[in-house]
Amino acid sequence: MKGRFQMSKKVVMITGASKGLGRALTLAFAKEGARLAICARSLESLRRVQEEAEDFGVEVLAVTADISKPRDVERFVAMTVEAYGQIDVLINNASILGPSPMPLLLDYPEDDFAEVLRVNAVSPFLVTRRVIPGMLERNVGSIINVTSEAGHTGFAGWGAYGISKFAVEGLTQTWADELSETNIRVNMVDPGEMDTDMHQLAVPGCDYPLAKPEDVVDIFLYLASDKSAGINGQRFAAQSEEV
Repeated sequence: MKGRFQMSKKVVMITGASKGLGRALTLAFAKEGARLAICARSLESLRRVQEEAEDFGVEVLAVTADISKPRDVERFVAMTVEAYGQIDVLINNASILGPSPMPLLLDYPEDDFAEVLRVNAVSPFLVTRRVIPGMLERNVGSIINVTSEAGHTGFAGWGAYGISKFAVEGLTQTWADELSETNIRVNMVDPGEMDTDMHQLAVPGCDYPLAKPEDVVDIFLYLASDKSAGINGQRFAAQSEEV
């Protein structure tokens, strides 16, 4: 399928790329020939993903970073621009679940609550704010935020994670509206329940079938490609979309 989405000239930045959906996205874009900039907090896991992606013959910049910290965001973006000269696609994927098992809001520790919001909601704001000026200079770009059903409907017991994804959805809509007069599009994808380490923590003992992360990547490839020109401010459910 290489070349289906015409990614060979695009620079794709993915946060939280060391495992799960981030890893699957990295490999999917590598197969399509994109030049990649990936980050995560775990160096060892990130290097493994970098090596897997490089096996497809593409350039991969791998940077250890905590993108909830403005200094790390600046370093990651600056290194990407230095390496490639531009950023065409940004996928804000990095997130954390919070305490496991997840406590009800009445019992939720305030420091943990603030940390989940900082990583899941403030981080995509920081990275997007840093990347958008370069996209505006070229008047082109695609930003894709990863959301969740728990960010679309409030579920008891999903605590700060669900609330942080509500914030991501609002952030997406606001950026999209602010950029509606440009050729930069900002959309969001709910990948659905997947067989990941985070899901195992969120739903221990899950007894029903789960999608694999690699099963949901096509909608991301589509939204990153020129085929989605004009699509802005939309929410997509990966497991119900046909691309």
